[in-house]
Amino acid sequence: MSRLISLLILCVGMSMHANAQTFTERVQKKQEGKGSVIIRQSQEIDDLVNDPTATGVQTSSQPPKVNSQPPLATPQQPRANEKEPTTETEQPVTTVTRKVTGYRVQAFAGGNSRKDRQTAEHIRNKIKAEFPNISVYVHFYSPRWICRVGNFRTYEEAHQMMVRLQNMGYKQATVVKGKINVAY
Repeated sequence: MSRLISLLILCVGMSMHANAQTFTERVQKKQEGKGSVIIRQSQEIDDLVNDPTATGVQTSSQPPKVNSQPPLATPQQPRANEKEPTTETEQPVTTVTRKVTGYRVQAFAGGNSRKDRQTAEHIRNKIKAEFPNISVYVHFYSPRWICRVGNFRTYEEAHQMMVRLQNMGYKQATVVKGKINVAY
């Protein structure tokens, strides 16, 4: 009798596994009275999302391809003869960042008043206009508003920026060590 029950459970389990859907199939399933979803993705993405190794299903006999090219560090600027993306379907390139120890140049450190915040933001706008490809941050580190420039991995890079900012008239500019954002 126990063998019959075991066999019955095994058959039910196998039939359920045969009818199992992947995550994307469940999402795309059409149901009356509900909206529908269409997912278009590469086989590598499908393998990652549906995790074929966990279910024992293998979608291809070859291992997934690994992209040997490193990701772009910054979004590419269009050349003079190229147009900006105009359709809603074209998305800007996004980058993934990680916090690491590095250097920034502190161009301004004020107090905690509204005027100091406006001054920090004004300085940020002037520096951003002069160096559009460099990140500029305005933060409130109690008790003061500060404006810091760049994400530099080495002190030498930060020092070069500090000299440029001092030549622009920011005589209090100084190099500070801290966490920076690095694209990878």
